[in-house]
Amino acid sequence: MTKPRVVIVGAGFAGYHAAKTLSRLAANRAEIVLLNTTDYFLYLPLLPEVAAGVVEPTRIAVPLAGTLNGVRVVIGEANRVDLQNRWVGFRSPEGDDGQLAYDRLVLSVGSVNKLLPIPGVTEYAHGFRGLPEALYLHDHVVRQIELAEVTDDPAEQRARTTFVVVGAGYTGTEVAAHGQLFTDRLIAQRPHLKVRPRWMLLDVAPRVLPELDQRMSTTADRVLRRRGVDVRMGTSVSEATPDGVMLTDGEYVPTCSLVWCVGVRPDPFVAELGLRTERGRLVVDEYLNVPGCPEVYACGDAAAVPDPSRPGQICAMTAQHAQRQGKLAAHNIAASYGQGLRKPYKHYDLGWVVDLGGKEAAANPLKVSLSGLPAKAVTRGYHLLAMPGNRPRVAADWLLDATLSRPAVRLGLVPAHAVPLESESPEVVHRG
Repeated sequence: MTKPRVVIVGAGFAGYHAAKTLSRLAANRAEIVLLNTTDYFLYLPLLPEVAAGVVEPTRIAVPLAGTLNGVRVVIGEANRVDLQNRWVGFRSPEGDDGQLAYDRLVLSVGSVNKLLPIPGVTEYAHGFRGLPEALYLHDHVVRQIELAEVTDDPAEQRARTTFVVVGAGYTGTEVAAHGQLFTDRLIAQRPHLKVRPRWMLLDVAPRVLPELDQRMSTTADRVLRRRGVDVRMGTSVSEATPDGVMLTDGEYVPTCSLVWCVGVRPDPFVAELGLRTERGRLVVDEYLNVPGCPEVYACGDAAAVPDPSRPGQICAMTAQHAQRQGKLAAHNIAASYGQGLRKPYKHYDLGWVVDLGGKEAAANPLKVSLSGLPAKAVTRGYHLLAMPGNRPRVAADWLLDATLSRPAVRLGLVPAHAVPLESESPEVVHRG
């Protein structure tokens, strides 16, 4: 008898954990196929530490092969779903087209950089959603410091050592916090360069980390300002040029570095499916089923999952929600084959952690507000527990960074044109 096939599209937090949970529940009773553009799961929360040289990039890239037993991994980018005939079309890295038939389908394609209609941003800004973008930013920062060292023009020095981060959410705050420490270390290795790097953090919101607890916001703001980060709330970019950015308050800031961290939007692939969406996300019921398509499930950033703690609202686009929803999708698929009962999505807020570099962090585990070293310990403990692999290697990198000087070299592996802001696949390097 032919085994039923479950196809999972996307190996982010939702897709990876859906595959891992289903492989355990299926116990060889179903064929599980995972379609993804890369052969690894990316642990996004540590991406700022990769850009700052704290953690090696391969540490947060957990291989799919070897960690997902019983799951067939297919490398390719989904480009079509035929709901009537039940197959997913994809294009391989070599450009070949293929199809995967399914009995059950899990859509967990995730999200991409959020864009705003601001002149010059798509041309001169770079996002921060994938490993190529983090590697590019690391090399770009090192290069700007090197170029500042060899010029005798004070204005050019200031421009090259000014780094503008737009978006004071989770990612932007961590990028600015780690970035200031990183460039301070680079300057310390160059005694002839007398200018101190300037990191700016902009957001139209009234405070840093507007989506998190007020006390965490206060802690992060205090640490950033004490470290020398120029925090500007209620301010954003109105125009970007090759030589700088115009702010919404009328000030022009000369800079060669614009990092775009204003948030994310659902993968545009979702809009091409012909299914009902809400805010660009696939509408699903509390069981993660797509209405009218009982064999199709959606979870993570691509799905508008009803939030039981906020009636009438949908769940935020967070890794915690995605991971939990992926596991639930696996349970409900198993239930659809008679193994257990399907369950609605429920969640409990376990708190949040924000790593601010050095010995600083902010955390509120189980609603207990922490800062400094206690928050740092909780933050790193949380990341180690949440990572599905490479834990000893990440811990070793943290230990080495705390005890040895951090090397900073520019490898030049990812050029600027390979990581455009307007990209539907920020996880891969673009050619052209």
